[in-house]
Amino acid sequence: MQLQVSRSLFSLTEVRTVEVQAEMGRNIDVSQLTFQFGGKSLAEWKKWTTGSNFSGDPFITIIEKPHFIGDTGIVKATLKFDLPFNKESLAERSIRTQYQQFIGSYELAMIDPRTKMKASTTVRLNVYDEFLFYNELKPEIDKISKQAHQRNNRYLKYQSLGKSVEGRDLHFVILAKSKAAVDSYLNVTLPTALEQPEKFIHQLDNGLAGEYQVPIWFNNIHPDEIEGLDAQVELLRKFALEDRITVPTVRNGQKETVSLNVTEMLDHVIFLFMFTNNPDGRAANSRRNANGFDLNRDNHFQTQPETIVVTQEIAKWTSLSFLDMHGYIGRFLIEPTTPPHNPNYEYDLLYNNMIRQARAMGETGLGNSDFKSYVIPALEYKDGWDDMSVGYTPMYAMLHGSLGHTIEIPALSQDGFHAMVGIGLGAALFVHENKDQLYKNQLEIFKRGVKGEDNRSVDPYLVNASRKSIGRIRGEHTNFFPDYYVIPIGSKQQENKLEAYKMVQYLLRNGVKVEKLTKDTVVERITYSKGTFVIPMKQAKRGVANAMLYKGEDVSGWEAMYDSTVVNFPDLRGFTVHEIRNTDAFNQNTIRIRNTGLPKGNIHTPATYHVLSNTNNETIKLVNILLKNGAVVEKALETRGLINKGDFIVRTNDLQHFGKNYYFIARYLYTSIPVKTMQLKQMKVAVIGSTQLKFAVAELGFEMVKQADADVIVSDSSSIIVSYLTGKTFVGIGFEPLKAVSSRGLLPGLNINHTKNGHDGLFKAKIKNHLLTSGYQSDEILYTTSGMWITSVPAGAEVLASFSNRNDFFLAGWWPGHENAKGQILAFTHTLNNTTFTLFANGLAFRAHTHNSYRFIANCIYDSLAKNLSGE
Repeated sequence: MQLQVSRSLFSLTEVRTVEVQAEMGRNIDVSQLTFQFGGKSLAEWKKWTTGSNFSGDPFITIIEKPHFIGDTGIVKATLKFDLPFNKESLAERSIRTQYQQFIGSYELAMIDPRTKMKASTTVRLNVYDEFLFYNELKPEIDKISKQAHQRNNRYLKYQSLGKSVEGRDLHFVILAKSKAAVDSYLNVTLPTALEQPEKFIHQLDNGLAGEYQVPIWFNNIHPDEIEGLDAQVELLRKFALEDRITVPTVRNGQKETVSLNVTEMLDHVIFLFMFTNNPDGRAANSRRNANGFDLNRDNHFQTQPETIVVTQEIAKWTSLSFLDMHGYIGRFLIEPTTPPHNPNYEYDLLYNNMIRQARAMGETGLGNSDFKSYVIPALEYKDGWDDMSVGYTPMYAMLHGSLGHTIEIPALSQDGFHAMVGIGLGAALFVHENKDQLYKNQLEIFKRGVKGEDNRSVDPYLVNASRKSIGRIRGEHTNFFPDYYVIPIGSKQQENKLEAYKMVQYLLRNGVKVEKLTKDTVVERITYSKGTFVIPMKQAKRGVANAMLYKGEDVSGWEAMYDSTVVNFPDLRGFTVHEIRNTDAFNQNTIRIRNTGLPKGNIHTPATYHVLSNTNNETIKLVNILLKNGAVVEKALETRGLINKGDFIVRTNDLQHFGKNYYFIARYLYTSIPVKTMQLKQMKVAVIGSTQLKFAVAELGFEMVKQADADVIVSDSSSIIVSYLTGKTFVGIGFEPLKAVSSRGLLPGLNINHTKNGHDGLFKAKIKNHLLTSGYQSDEILYTTSGMWITSVPAGAEVLASFSNRNDFFLAGWWPGHENAKGQILAFTHTLNNTTFTLFANGLAFRAHTHNSYRFIANCIYDSLAKNLSGE
């Protein structure tokens, strides 16, 4: 029997009542009727109390008892669906992990227990009406596309940008006036803007630009901040299907409405919908991706497959406006940010328009919700919400000249959803109403790049912690930006050829113009060979290149920073880059390249053995592949001739069989091995702690097992099970394990000091000659995020590395008090009670970006075999 209901959709964040009725007949006793929801009595649906406990009062109750309507046999009642979590906002993290278990379709039934008569219907319980699970997203996109095709001639193009870690599609939709408008933007408007911005500015100034469109990009990267995806679906629906949208807004404290003509708007804008950068996170209701990475800290490092494809698309479109939809802090927040600002932005050309766009979005956000106010950090915060890091999605987009905003709504609720939709409408209105002026500013950004101009108008926005203008740090130079970056490829000039080529691939993928030499060229008494990569900095996307390649800034004077600040690909990934400050350095000796492959190792087939230099991570991966396949690999325990301590020696036929697709640097031997060696075996490694450390060790190709089964334990965690340590090597990396080893007295004589875990910095280090440091030079540049140093080590311990004793040892980052680390111990190794402890005060695998430090981990893992062989 059908149960008729006045509504069929119920919410976890809004109290709702429903009238129900059914033709039950006059023969029943209405006082005995009962209700079920999802096959359970209403009394069983308890409210949340604490933790994962639901032992409160029922959240579904009868507020009007069943009764007959007049003389009919129709029975009517009214039910109330209250708030299961006692809150209209489910933003609290302990609730965010639980609420989705209640979302779904349920049978709502009115039952006569005497006759077993049942009237029922299917209703849905959702967190708010528009919430979609990941697997519901694509069908909804298809539904909107089909409706649009039937209703109007607007252009909707769906594509999957690629696959997530677990193989889910990254759904992306383009909405425009027509395909011709999209083609014109990508093939005419944008190339002209990037290559001839002055020409475009002249056209705008003189009314000659004609019709052109600019993109607005909607984005969500933290999928457990759920409104960001669902608001985009609603915006897609409105812009695809409606002719005119009424937009509530708040102006001068009063609510009013404005009208948005969609057809007219599409003459000026292209809408881009990146519903979620993290499909696996949406499916799992998790902030992080399936590898455990926060993708909103990876837009610059680009270690994760999702980030790689999304940032490539951001670079391709170079949108005018970029909105990244987040939640949930205490206040309704809309960027721009506090200082310090990254100096690679043309901040004077971004700031004022970002403030104006933030206000426009705030007004429509308030108009569409019951929120009473919003905050712009740039105007109301002192520090701690900065854009020094370019790892956040909108901050990365700002390097491309976009008006990039993080938007934080304060509530996970129906109201939060409406506010986020309002944000999108506000941005669209703002761009539509101000398009020419906004685009002219973006063109000015490109013009400065193309002309190589370091405009001093940026300087007032770049301040120190005392709010004194310091401008771009130019040192002895008049221009913050070099004329060129050169990435050498010659073996005597390039420290890590593989990482150098990967950097070129990165730059090309991110919209940076790269050239290569067509012949050998001498610059400043250095001969760069034909094929050397050259990045001319007179280009529109110079900010992207410089943000990744320059040394970085010392921002230690600030009391608070939102996140780590050092990017510096050359030092952290270990390849060589030269700055050139000579506009005529290469004359006409270069050609532009569009792509490049990766180098591979060379095999000299007549030789009996090959000696693989321990100088890059691909060699470590190859060694582990060889070991996995039963090949014999020996490690040099001493330096003699052209063989260095720590190098790997393999048979040529094994290398031919397994090594053709790997990069390595090799020398060859025709007969015997002239140095003392040990034969390696496939090591069993337990990794305890962060997902980034596990990811790094997996990248190196080591087999990971449980602690009890391991040969070596690698950890950046405070969790240490002492009973597992006997007979093994324990590699402790960073703040947590060193603090645990020290506080538990596992190494008498160990003393540490620190400022604060999370203080980060790039610094000069002195490296001792040791098997554990093989492949590194005596002077290296390393990175830390622990704010820690070692003040003393146990008697007999071997110091492996120290912070440099130079006054200029600290290069970049946010580490207040870093001067106390000068000359202090960075790493050491010591064997005690049949356990070898090798401890590093800094991080070696930070967010999978510090590739140049990975081989310290590999050396420690292989050295654990040497300890076992020697009986230590």
